[in-house]
Amino acid sequence: MLVQFLISFAAAALAVGFLRLLTNGKKTTSVRLDRDLEPIAFLFKEQRLLDATVPARALLAALPGNSEWQRLIGWLAMRLPESSINVGALERSARIVLTGQGGLRVKIENLGDGHLRMTLVDPQAESAGIVVDSLTLAAMEQELQILRSTMDHSPMLAWRQDAQGHVTWANSAYLMTVEDVTGSEAPWPLPRLFELGDGPKPVSRRVQVLNDTKNRWYDCRTHEIAGQTVAMALPADATVRAERSLREFVQTLTKTFADLPIGLAIFDRERKLQLFNPALIDLTGLATGFLTSRPTLFAFLDRLREARMVPEPKDFRSWRQQMNSLEAAASSGRHVETWSLPGGQTYRVTGRPHPDGAVAFLFEDITSEISLTRKFRSELSLGGDVFDALDAAIIVFGANGDVLLSNRRFTEVWEMPAGETLDDQLAHWDILCDGSPGFGVLRTALSKSQTDQVLGGAVRAPSGGLLSWRLCSLSGGRLLLTFQPVVSVDTDLAAEENPSDAMAASDLSG
Repeated sequence: MLVQFLISFAAAALAVGFLRLLTNGKKTTSVRLDRDLEPIAFLFKEQRLLDATVPARALLAALPGNSEWQRLIGWLAMRLPESSINVGALERSARIVLTGQGGLRVKIENLGDGHLRMTLVDPQAESAGIVVDSLTLAAMEQELQILRSTMDHSPMLAWRQDAQGHVTWANSAYLMTVEDVTGSEAPWPLPRLFELGDGPKPVSRRVQVLNDTKNRWYDCRTHEIAGQTVAMALPADATVRAERSLREFVQTLTKTFADLPIGLAIFDRERKLQLFNPALIDLTGLATGFLTSRPTLFAFLDRLREARMVPEPKDFRSWRQQMNSLEAAASSGRHVETWSLPGGQTYRVTGRPHPDGAVAFLFEDITSEISLTRKFRSELSLGGDVFDALDAAIIVFGANGDVLLSNRRFTEVWEMPAGETLDDQLAHWDILCDGSPGFGVLRTALSKSQTDQVLGGAVRAPSGGLLSWRLCSLSGGRLLLTFQPVVSVDTDLAAEENPSDAMAASDLSG
């Protein structure tokens, strides 16, 4: 019996001890769990964070923005009614409780002296045990960090705004632009930098920053996502400056083209008229309305044909082939044609290729130039006829010894055309004069430097008899040499026997 009693007592003692141990273990676990479930609480003084619980600091670390206050208010603004986020009202009230999406509660207590304590309570997460795979959680956190870092370091402005136009989220570039425009730390709610309008989404447009003294421009594209507008804006200042410079350059060219007397017509790669100047209207007589309608090249040429402003073609087929050749030649390289119009005018038409397949045509009225050229040629022809009709044989040498010109009488007297140089001519005369004493005097006279004196003498003619010669200087170092038959036989013989005396007599008479 004693043994049974001892065994029963020992069993009862062990049971009591085990129950005590179990009770103590539950209390320890409960204390540990209570300690782990810290609230999400923040303590601010004049919008500067003084203290926060561990979960609260973890939440701030995951939010974008500059200051802790700005990050927290921005995060709450996306989850609470817009009218609730009033910083002035928060600082004046003693205690406020706000309720947002999904039952989120925010308790704000004014502790005085500028101190505010915020406590966040999420009923959906209370007493909820959620098991997450560590690898999945690490991958999600890594992707979130990459996305946040990419958006914060991007020069592109990105933000979200609701249907009322209130900005609910923005990246670092947007916040820095807000601070640059306002000259202070970005307030909340964030101001709108751009007026996006009410157009369809998605849409691209170029917008300017509102109330900005720097006149910054951005290329903005918007999308509709989950009832909000997501917008992204790329800086476009360089593009705007380039477009403005291009417009000013085009205006300068247009003003310059307007003053040109040459008609200009530029056709694009589709051969439609893109640019013309007033001179084209004056030269072609085409209506302004027709030119501003951007006709094709062949419509333009057909209208010129109807206005008789092109050379008269034999038939339409040959005309079309001619215009096709003109267009092909102008596209491949510089091409010039002279058009003699039925009205008596003469136009020079120049085709030049331009980048991207465009082609430009220049129409220049050269009627006066052609008339002047014809007149000049007529005068030259008349001068040549008079020069050839003279009885004297004439030849002109240049300063370098080249033969510049000679008349028909020279060829007849010397029985051969003039040589190319003075040396060639002297060699010919030496053979034709057959040792005439007067030829040496002529050679000596031609070898002398330019002088203002008129030299003369006589040489034996190839056909017999004597030729008197006369040498004088012209401008530019040129020499004029004339030959004439000597009429008096006595004078011929005396000049042949005493060529030096004949030369001296000629000098005195000159």
